[in-house]
Amino acid sequence: MTIDQAESGLPSIGQRRLLVIIGTLLLGLLLAALDQTIVATALPTIAGDLHDLSHLSWVVTAYILASTASTPLWGKLGDQYGRKVFFQASIVIFLIGSALSGLSTHMIELIAFRALQGIGGGGLIVGAQATVGDVVSPRDRGKYQGLFGAVFGITSVIGPLIGGFFVDNLSWRWVFYINLPVGAVALAMTAIVLPSSTNRVHHVIDYLGTLLLAGAATSLVLLTTLGGNTYAWGSAPIIIMGVAGVVLIAGFIVAERRAAEPVLPLRLFANRVFSAASAIGFVVGFGMFGAITYLPQYMQVVKGVSPTISGLRLLPLMAGLLLTSTASGILISRWGRYKIFPVVGTAVMTVGMYLLSMLGVTTSTVVSSLYMFVLGVGIGAVMQVLVIAVQNVVAYQDLGAATSGATFFRSIGGSFGTAVFGAIFADQLTGNLRHYLSGLRIPPGFNPAAGASPAVLAKLPAAVHSGYVQAYATSLHTVFLVAVPISAVAFLLTFLLKEVPLRKTSTAPDPAHTLAPTAVPATCSSIDEIGRALSVLASGETREQVYRRLAARAGVDLEPHSAWMLLRIHDHPDDDIGGYARRLKLPPDAIRRCVGALSEQGLAATVDGAGPGGSGPGGSGPGGSGPGGSGTGGSGPGGSWNGEVVHLTASGDATAGKLITARRDALAELVKDWDPEHHAELAQFLTRLARRLAEEPVAAKEPAAAG
Repeated sequence: MTIDQAESGLPSIGQRRLLVIIGTLLLGLLLAALDQTIVATALPTIAGDLHDLSHLSWVVTAYILASTASTPLWGKLGDQYGRKVFFQASIVIFLIGSALSGLSTHMIELIAFRALQGIGGGGLIVGAQATVGDVVSPRDRGKYQGLFGAVFGITSVIGPLIGGFFVDNLSWRWVFYINLPVGAVALAMTAIVLPSSTNRVHHVIDYLGTLLLAGAATSLVLLTTLGGNTYAWGSAPIIIMGVAGVVLIAGFIVAERRAAEPVLPLRLFANRVFSAASAIGFVVGFGMFGAITYLPQYMQVVKGVSPTISGLRLLPLMAGLLLTSTASGILISRWGRYKIFPVVGTAVMTVGMYLLSMLGVTTSTVVSSLYMFVLGVGIGAVMQVLVIAVQNVVAYQDLGAATSGATFFRSIGGSFGTAVFGAIFADQLTGNLRHYLSGLRIPPGFNPAAGASPAVLAKLPAAVHSGYVQAYATSLHTVFLVAVPISAVAFLLTFLLKEVPLRKTSTAPDPAHTLAPTAVPATCSSIDEIGRALSVLASGETREQVYRRLAARAGVDLEPHSAWMLLRIHDHPDDDIGGYARRLKLPPDAIRRCVGALSEQGLAATVDGAGPGGSGPGGSGPGGSGPGGSGTGGSGPGGSWNGEVVHLTASGDATAGKLITARRDALAELVKDWDPEHHAELAQFLTRLARRLAEEPVAAKEPAAAG
């Protein structure tokens, strides 16, 4: 069920159950997001225990690649067959992958099971974000989207800390085992509390495009990783992977031209802003994931700190990233301009990579923290802008695909970056070990090229340990030095990013897209993206201000509580006072005062009086509702008013229509650049959204006396 369908009738869910549902979704999201960063501080120990340093980067790459490639498919399957069953399937796949990863005895096994984990993780992320639209009103959706963005931000900080704690106190295998009890709770809760969607959206799922895209990306990542390292550049396996990559890309282009609902519409690449933003995002993801993967290794192997401490020392990077990611969004909304942020951000990122290339054996903690903070500031200034820039220029029908596409390239960049940096590091380490360990007596059972855990390294003879550490530091120096020109390419690409006047909805992106440095993109329709942006805007409004402006815009003289009550009667005509009190969860006296105010203005009336003050039809008094009034609707102080059926007068109906039209027109102005009048789906959605946004009371307290 997409947002526009949800607006036509959200399931009736109590507040307590809603909080449990949101908690369950956050738990599932936490699992997927945490596994993108929790492994980082465990990598040196994993390499030592499994005796395979050359393929270490694929522990990260496999997860990112699988989760990125699978999200479009998860999203459309959930739309077509219902979210609950596929969210549960995602949890099961994720838990199986977690258990098998923890049991792995060889690096190839671990990489394969991490890919299985990634497939489940992709479904968790897209399922959690999409299900919110099925159960939460537009007014509240922005608030809950903020929670989802916060989960990504928090996991990026605590992931390395938790991973380090497990390695120090239990085993690296607990990095994966911890998912099992948490996932079991999430699975049980989803079975109990998640509503089964009764609405379905028919999709012609682009299975072929999804498979070709995943295959092409995998072939190219393998080519860049294994070429010149495991296999010579001219060897048969490398040639086969290169040919396969080209053929799969060509097949993908053909498939997307013919697909009814392409996973990545090719027409988007004709848009200069989309192409530039995608290229910038690719490079930023490339550098970011490479840094996050190899900085813990520098901390543990070169500086000799524990995995837990290495996680703590990553905090400056995450602090800088979250600081500018959040601040840039605020400033963009205030200034209405965005190009300066990626220009400055990529420049700072380039400087940050150069500073990291200067890390050595004797670099102090303060200096290394400063270097990481600089890198984080640069990356954060870019991430927020790319989604905004893309949403700002594409046509309405491409809004959802373009949003997913922009984040897709950032994630794919992360896959390439981790793999390529891994290949460079492994190649450099082999040569540096020969140089720095030349002439030294290597202890039996220690294979420098295969890697060793920090605990094993600490027991090496001083000369061997010093040589190994120096070789490691020199190899990392090369990795970060290679990242400098790559980051500089991103800086040059930012000048191709055209500055276009911002649409108002583009100033309020979904925090789950922008606060999440390692988020996997969730697929969504154009109407979903419109709804997400408008809900963020709506969540910042106070109800009293909304109704006061609404009445002024409609040209009617109504207090906020009266306007709200008028619309409630319009939506649920011919109910009695007691019925409205139960429906709106307010005391009957509060409803009576609001109805009384409307009656005094000739906008509402009551019939079939049954309260103690009623005395039959034809009575006098303003609308039959004034204190002590008699006749239809008279109730006298203390009357129960149950049975007093409220209806709008002709004037009341007309006024309600003006209020709804005014709300709808106000929303339409926010998306006027997408021209709602030329998109029937968008026009219908705005009308439904206008009604839905007007359903909540002006304040949590009961309405004040209105006259």
